[in-house]
Amino acid sequence: MPSADSVYDYVVVGAGPAGCLLANRLSADPASRVLLLEAGGRDNYPWIHIPVGYLYCINNPRTDWCFKTEAQAGLDGRALGYPRGKVLGGCSSINGMIYMRGQAADYDHWAELGNAGWAWKDVLPLFKASENHFAGACEHHGSEGEWRVERQRYSWPILEAFRDAAEQTGIAKVEDFNTGDNQGCGYFQVNQRSGVRWNAAKAFLRPVKDRPNLTVLTGVQVDQVLLSNTRARAVRALWQGQWHEFGARREIILCAGAVGSPGILQRSGIGPRILLERLGIGVRHDMPGVGSNLQDHLQLRLIYQIRNARTLNQMAGSLWGKMGMGLRYLYDRSGPLAMAPSQLGAFVRSSPEQATPNLQYHVQPLSLERFGEPLHAFPAFTASVCNLRPASRGRIDIRDADMHSAPLIDPNYLSDPQDLRVAADAIRLTRRIVQAPALAAYGPQEYLPGPSLQSELALFEAAGKIGTTIFHPVGTCRMGNSAMDVVDNQLRVHGVPGLRVADASIMPQITSGNTCSPTLMIAEKAAQLILEGAATQTYLNHDAIPTP
Repeated sequence: MPSADSVYDYVVVGAGPAGCLLANRLSADPASRVLLLEAGGRDNYPWIHIPVGYLYCINNPRTDWCFKTEAQAGLDGRALGYPRGKVLGGCSSINGMIYMRGQAADYDHWAELGNAGWAWKDVLPLFKASENHFAGACEHHGSEGEWRVERQRYSWPILEAFRDAAEQTGIAKVEDFNTGDNQGCGYFQVNQRSGVRWNAAKAFLRPVKDRPNLTVLTGVQVDQVLLSNTRARAVRALWQGQWHEFGARREIILCAGAVGSPGILQRSGIGPRILLERLGIGVRHDMPGVGSNLQDHLQLRLIYQIRNARTLNQMAGSLWGKMGMGLRYLYDRSGPLAMAPSQLGAFVRSSPEQATPNLQYHVQPLSLERFGEPLHAFPAFTASVCNLRPASRGRIDIRDADMHSAPLIDPNYLSDPQDLRVAADAIRLTRRIVQAPALAAYGPQEYLPGPSLQSELALFEAAGKIGTTIFHPVGTCRMGNSAMDVVDNQLRVHGVPGLRVADASIMPQITSGNTCSPTLMIAEKAAQLILEGAATQTYLNHDAIPTP
């Protein structure tokens, strides 16, 4: 077991998707000692592994930090729950399991912003390196990696009817969203193995758990990064009721996510001077961009009551239905318990002037008022649609110097008029799809937001009333070279040697789809950069650092 003055080559903070992959890659060299620190617990809660169990993991303090946003003016003054994984595997242990890379244009844009090495041609090999795709290796997919990708194991007639209706509306059917162009309608591929959730801990930690040079600690809350002059030398953390310093000879890599990483930096005195001085935190490095540039996908959850079809609402609403689902899952790991929250997806332009699809649909054979509440008693489906490239920007900041205080999360949803226009277009497009002949036999009736809302202003107001996060916060430690950027294209924190950030917080602009697998790609890139530079890196001599 490590002691209070333990020193490693690499200290990785956060065992979410990025941290798990990095710990795997960095510890592959037996000469390197790697420490992975996770604030949450082990991923041994049964509902983590049963796919439909996301319903019992979100807003559950055992598996979720249960954060909340500030009241959002653009959402009719509502504060939203903001789930973040509190367990090994991080958000990959509680998310929707959708394997999605985004569009080639996303990464080409990152490169155009001055981030050399991050174009689609650069990152596609990184996606493939960690991928274990059910169809085997090809131009777009890899088969030798750890990140399992499979087809879904259960289907619903109502979803196939929606797909037909989308085609009748001009949205072509596609089989694969991960070739760089995701336009069209099809079924999501998922991170599962034989009907069981495949999280990052299973993929990247379990196969290497016996490496003697890898130490994984849970229940460790990192307060701050400690500097020697300007160089990162250790992290200060609370573990088993005692304060410890875990030193890093080579590097400290923050993988605590878009919420956690900026908080650690700010408590370390690395952040906006005005915030740090107001909170009484000594300014070690003035970085105004830490915590800024928050982007998230806001979903509009349109709900339609239907007839002549079974949905999860009825099946989960009776004892016999629940028993049937359980027996089916025990028999062959299929049925509703094996389903991802969203099975059917679509990517489409909200208007002709959009260069690439800017809307994503997650279509579900169920409905509920909000996550954490029971399913409706009536048969229904939900057509959730989100703006993939929001113009609104928010912030995440610490409230005070106490690491136990919940962060101040202000996504600033729908604050940009452009986002309101996209939201109105999205509602109108959804209505056109639902009115197509393929769905007529199910008699869909709009439950939310309601068919009486037709004017542009009414649709703006509807978006504010039904909009909610789809759990994709990114951007709060942005990559680039401007005064507001936090890391360079090597993911090194500007002005702080020995410190990198490698998680969704570094995205300069959010990707066009679900963000888990792009975060793994970021970690794969970070590992490549770290290992390439290790031969020329100077070790930090901890023996020469005076004891404080």
